[in-house]
Amino acid sequence: MSKVEDFLSKTEEEEIIEAIRIAELNTSGEIRVHIERTSKTDAFNRALELFHYLKMDNTKEQNGVLIYVAVEDKTFVIYGDKGINDAVPEKFWDSTKDVMQTHFKAGNFKQGLVAGVLKAGKELEEHFPWEQGDVNELSNEISKG
Repeated sequence: MSKVEDFLSKTEEEEIIEAIRIAELNTSGEIRVHIERTSKTDAFNRALELFHYLKMDNTKEQNGVLIYVAVEDKTFVIYGDKGINDAVPEKFWDSTKDVMQTHFKAGNFKQGLVAGVLKAGKELEEHFPWEQGDVNELSNEISKG
């Protein structure tokens, strides 16, 4: 794969964006997906760097979640902000990672991202339910590096 833009088709990207919209309907949590060819460093550290670069740490309840994928490295990270980490048990994201990894191993990248986004939304709903007046604080668009 020569370019990260070739990783997903336009239709697949639209399906992931729609999954983000659906996932955020019942939670005040904010979900973003970032895809790049390679992290060129530790994937967790790269996800943290992007989390700040995308201003995901500026949400009111500190409840942003970044799903970071490094295509050529065949790795991904789910990174949650401080508000989430303070409210949830350790290993909170393991079931979401497992769902995504199952799809990824089968070569179903779009489905893995959709499933991960929807599962993350369900998980966030329990700790950060949507309340009257909640606004979408972050773009639902997929960012690319």
